[in-house]
Amino acid sequence: MTDFDGLRAVVTGGASGIGLAAASLLASRGAQVVVFDLKPDVSAPLTGITTDVTDDVSVRDAVSAAALQLGGIDIVVNNAGIGAQGTVAANADEEWHRVFDVNVVGIARVTRAALPHLRKSSAAAIVNTCSIAATAGLPNRALYSASKGAVLALTMAMAADHVREGIRVNCVNPGTADTPWVGRLLDAADDPAAERAALEARQPMGRLVSADEVAHAIAYLASPLSGSTTGTAVAVDGGMQNLRLPAARS
Repeated sequence: MTDFDGLRAVVTGGASGIGLAAASLLASRGAQVVVFDLKPDVSAPLTGITTDVTDDVSVRDAVSAAALQLGGIDIVVNNAGIGAQGTVAANADEEWHRVFDVNVVGIARVTRAALPHLRKSSAAAIVNTCSIAATAGLPNRALYSASKGAVLALTMAMAADHVREGIRVNCVNPGTADTPWVGRLLDAADDPAAERAALEARQPMGRLVSADEVAHAIAYLASPLSGSTTGTAVAVDGGMQNLRLPAARS
């Protein structure tokens, strides 16, 4: 027996990176897991449903299909998200709307559709993927940081709204994670090796966070063993938020 035996989970953005790591870990610990993604190319024991979190009809259809397939929903991992670079002046209104539509309103759409199923569960949990960008000022991440700040606030509001319904809501705050999105940013840099070294150097542990490390924090928050944990943000950031180390000496 494991802590997720008999539980049914949905993971958005679950076909790659942190989402895939989380979906795979939940399944390995006994959960039945359905992945929502634009391209849900996953293998057993995971199953996938093509879903666009910016489209309410797509989301509602996907949640209904997942609930029918699984026989209900106990856990929602709101992981789907996109990145953005630049200062506050760098992005047009359209890009601000696009990023917020995926990163913030996408969470609202999926959660709203899943709530009737979560209310029937005796082990209901929602975990949102937030970011260190919600709590620390990072250069050239104004739009992304604003969206993740909204995710943090939304997490706490949802936790307050639904705690008496028996639905726990928490989030994880990863530091810079070694994911496909970060990989694409590095590939587009003039000097990918130097850019990676700079990202690693800004993290006190001297390396990027792994997707598996974030997945373990998601599983901790989603597990029934954490039944008294709600309204919490768990940092998986290599110490970026709280540690202030002296500069390394050569």
